[in-house]
Amino acid sequence: MRAYDGIIIGGGAAGLYAAFHAGRRGRRVLVIEHNSEVGAKILISGGGRCNFTNLQASPERFISANPHFARSALARHTQANFVTLVKKHGIAFYEKTLGQLFCDGPRSSQNIVRMLLDECYAAGVDIVCGARVSAVRRAERFVVETSVGAFEGETLTIATGGLPIPKLGASGFAFEIADQFGVPVVPTRPGLVPLTFSERDLAWMRPLSGISADVRAHAGKAAFREAALFTHRGLSGPAVLQVSSYWAPGDAIHLNWLPDAAEHLLIERKRERPKAQLKTALASVLPERLAIALAAEADAAQDTVLGDLKDAVLIELMGKLKAWPLTPVGTEGYVKAEVMVGGVDTNALSQQTMEAREAPGLFFIGEAVDVTGWLGGYNFQWAWSSGWAAGQAI
Repeated sequence: MRAYDGIIIGGGAAGLYAAFHAGRRGRRVLVIEHNSEVGAKILISGGGRCNFTNLQASPERFISANPHFARSALARHTQANFVTLVKKHGIAFYEKTLGQLFCDGPRSSQNIVRMLLDECYAAGVDIVCGARVSAVRRAERFVVETSVGAFEGETLTIATGGLPIPKLGASGFAFEIADQFGVPVVPTRPGLVPLTFSERDLAWMRPLSGISADVRAHAGKAAFREAALFTHRGLSGPAVLQVSSYWAPGDAIHLNWLPDAAEHLLIERKRERPKAQLKTALASVLPERLAIALAAEADAAQDTVLGDLKDAVLIELMGKLKAWPLTPVGTEGYVKAEVMVGGVDTNALSQQTMEAREAPGLFFIGEAVDVTGWLGGYNFQWAWSSGWAAGQAI
């Protein structure tokens, strides 16, 4: 049985990052990865360009039952720290929008994986791929039994992620270990995921599949100004993915289809062109097919000329367009979800080190933990920050 100071199960972003930071401290570290290669989710992220962090990654942009938990790790190891490492390795990157940093070039996410591997090798980290974990137990030290042999470690770090994208091997392994060692788990659900709707709503949505519009989407107190995209099953696009992480079954979301328009827009159009049809006025500020569909859904006479409509009717229609209620029936699930909301209960972990309070030597990092970021590089930053925090202690 090969012995290590620390064993990390999971060769993704958080696991590799924790590994080389621990290795730099002189710790002998092993990373166990069940896939044939490490960093599978890194490679597909951002369309192969890897949106590796966000310049605006602050604690307020993360969801957790304990909203203050992420503050320590994010403050002690920031996006600037990770950008410094990216620059050290000469990786070209650019800011796309809203603080999102992407690698530059097709399939450039490979550069991030190579950077992490280079740092691991430089720190003396051992990495074993294609190793299936069959059992974990603890006597004086942790013992991990795998398909390629057994390993022993003073500490054990779980960096196996959450449930999204099962085709890459996602599983509930982290929660099985949590349960084994008495660490509570906050109930999980898909996040950053397309929303699905009833046949009643799909009747007017499906013909709009492929159309996108700039909206302001609301779910509870959360609001996001980005694009919404119609699909054959409902709605997707950045704005909808964002609010999906805040949406609860049975609740409605609200879309402002005209976030920049004044409430008196249609009255102004009426004064300017009283003989113009309502659908023509709406099509001047919305995609034409969407304008026609929304007018029909609002029971507005789209072929009626503006001059024949009372100002009160036009104000009421604008009110509907700026706070359009929709009640999803569900989501497209973990198959399409980018992240998971919920996870290992942060109240059971040290904010400083990510160590389980009631199971000394056991650490949970990355997506397995009940900390979920917004769309746009936030979840990678949590992987780096939580991985770094654990790397200082394992």
